[in-house]
Amino acid sequence: MNNRSITVNQGKALGGSSAINAQIFAPPTKANSNSWETLGNEGWDWNALQKNMTKAYTYPPVEAGLEAALDVDGWAAKNDAAKGPIQTSFPKVAVHEAWANTMKGLGYPMAHDPFLGAASGSFSVLHSVDPITKERSYSASAYYQPHKDRENLVVLTGAHVDKILFDREGRVKASGVQYTHNGTTQTASVTKEVVLAAGTFQSPKILELSGIGDAKLLSKHGIDPVWDLPGVGENLQDHLACGIAYEAVDSLETLDALARQEPEAIGQALQEYATSQSGPLTSIGIETYAYLPIADSASQDSPVYKKLSKLLDDNRPPESDHRASALHSLVRQTLLDPKAPSGVHMTMRTQNPHPVDLAWSPESPAGPVPGKFLTLATVLSHPLSLGTTHIRSGDPTDNPVIDPAYLSNPVDAEVFASHILQIEQIAASEPLSSTFLKQPLRRRDPASDFKGDLGRAERFARTCSISMWHPAGTCAMLPLDKRGVVDSALRVHGVQGVRVVDASVMPLISNANLQAVVYGIAERAADLIKATWAT
Repeated sequence: MNNRSITVNQGKALGGSSAINAQIFAPPTKANSNSWETLGNEGWDWNALQKNMTKAYTYPPVEAGLEAALDVDGWAAKNDAAKGPIQTSFPKVAVHEAWANTMKGLGYPMAHDPFLGAASGSFSVLHSVDPITKERSYSASAYYQPHKDRENLVVLTGAHVDKILFDREGRVKASGVQYTHNGTTQTASVTKEVVLAAGTFQSPKILELSGIGDAKLLSKHGIDPVWDLPGVGENLQDHLACGIAYEAVDSLETLDALARQEPEAIGQALQEYATSQSGPLTSIGIETYAYLPIADSASQDSPVYKKLSKLLDDNRPPESDHRASALHSLVRQTLLDPKAPSGVHMTMRTQNPHPVDLAWSPESPAGPVPGKFLTLATVLSHPLSLGTTHIRSGDPTDNPVIDPAYLSNPVDAEVFASHILQIEQIAASEPLSSTFLKQPLRRRDPASDFKGDLGRAERFARTCSISMWHPAGTCAMLPLDKRGVVDSALRVHGVQGVRVVDASVMPLISNANLQAVVYGIAERAADLIKATWAT
């Protein structure tokens, strides 16, 4: 990544990162979900995840006449059981019909509702926006607010967790949580268990500060090891995103004026939302969605397939690394399956000003520019590059040291660059191209004109890609022989009374945006916890 530092945001608020995400509520594929059970987690297959995701959200009413336009005919009946706390809706998207027809023309129709486990193609994606109030529906509004007055629920804001305390007589067992509040150190005693839900970067940090992790690392920072668990903070996976902004036709309403922070546009948008809950502030950043395989890889005799197969063979991890070997095997099956998606493609009605290495492309604009744009973007779904996050010191207020290792595996670079080239194919295809893009195609950034050159696409990826803010996997739900951190009941290996419930437990990152999957994990965790203490 050219030694770049990349911003990854976390939600420091009630509701955590569900308060700041892009509101995409999309399921993973069936194969992606089943891989969790294949890795050694009994009961964590597609059927279980689908059941628990369904508990979390309510399928929205669809306005009369819009079912056909959204291509969701018959979905409502199939999602009748979806009546959970998170409210969802379909955005009104100008480009959806052209996007769907373009994908069909390219051979990527969606066979059915993705919440039934569909593999690839384009589809109308749900968003976690209440269709009545037009407001974000997230964990604080949906799960906390309705129950905030319960006597057995206390939420303490402005507190910082220092560590989990353990009773080490006999088997190691959680006895309390030490935290700092209003400048004083305090302790909450534990009678049953601690549920750690601090996220992909903070959950492993808290475990390490508590003495759970690689004993050598802990000792280096002056922390007495309670349990040697080397998998803590390892297996970091994230989705990289890269987009190309094309000049849009004048008739398309875009969000570029807001991206340029034009005072008049901001004022009008605020007024429109305040008076009628309409306008650009009700728009969703990511509006169309598709799970796609790599183009031209359908035949085992094709050059694309042969090159990818060789890259996978050349970069196979040693068999002694059971976790990496298992992940490599599963991702290999996906990448060499011509029907399995390896990238997500989407559109945004605004320019996407990526950071550009001006030494490489001096003609590239550094910030938002005048005009209207439609950005076509792609996300690498199944990264083989595994990063790390570990404590910087024994000080709980220090941020962790994060190394995402983006594109360190040559397979990732090849696959991602192939999907970036696929953007060019989509942009040139009808009816999307002539309906919404100025002709001939004009890009915001001249450096994004690759002319079909995979090498230029890879260089652009390393220079301009950003995180989708989907970090996962650092407290992986895996057996100990695969350097797991939690078992299939989400309990931390080797100790009693600690569970982890967040995106960090994903052994293999979801191919979709993580929101729906994390809610599914949480619903499953609630059942596991209730079953443990039912007597």
